[in-house]
Amino acid sequence: MTSSAFQSLIIPYRQKLYCFAFRLLGNEEDAKDVVQDCFIRVWNSRDKMPELQSLEAWCMRITRNLALDRLKSRKYRVTDDLDRAGEVPSVHQTPHQHAEKSDVMRRVHGAIAKLPEKYRTVLRLRDMDGLSYQEIADMLEIGLPEVKINLHRARKQVREQLQNLQVYGIQ
Repeated sequence: MTSSAFQSLIIPYRQKLYCFAFRLLGNEEDAKDVVQDCFIRVWNSRDKMPELQSLEAWCMRITRNLALDRLKSRKYRVTDDLDRAGEVPSVHQTPHQHAEKSDVMRRVHGAIAKLPEKYRTVLRLRDMDGLSYQEIADMLEIGLPEVKINLHRARKQVREQLQNLQVYGIQ
C-alpha cells in the first residue's frame, strides 16, 4: 500500500477514532496519542488490509485495544471531561433549562459509567457512535447475538438506574 492510498483509505477515520478514544479515556492528549499509535499499527500491518472486510472496524478495534491498554497501565479513571464531551450548548436555553439539561446528562453519564465495561462499550458504539450491530461485532470480535444481548442489558440497566433515581432517589 502506498502512502497516498493509506491517506485516502485510513486517514478519513481520524475524527471518529479520536472521538472513540476520547470517550474511553476522557483525556484529549491521550486520545490523540492513541489515534497516532493506531495509525502506526495500521501502517505497519498494511499487508493484512486486503484480507479485511471492514477497515473501519479494524481501526476501531485497534483504537479500543490501545485505549484499554492505556487505561490498565495507568490505572486511569474517566474524569468529568466525559460528562462534558456529550454536551452541546444551545443558544436559546434559559439558565434554568441549561442547568436541568446538565443535571439530566450528568445522571445519564453516571448511569452509563456504572455499567460493566462490555455493556458500556457496546452502548457507546451503538447509541453514541451509530455503528451497526455487525460493525460492533467485528470490532469487538464477538458474535452478533452477544452484541444485541449486551446492548439490551446495558439499556435496561441504565433505564432501571434512572427510574430508581427518579422515583426513589436511590443511586
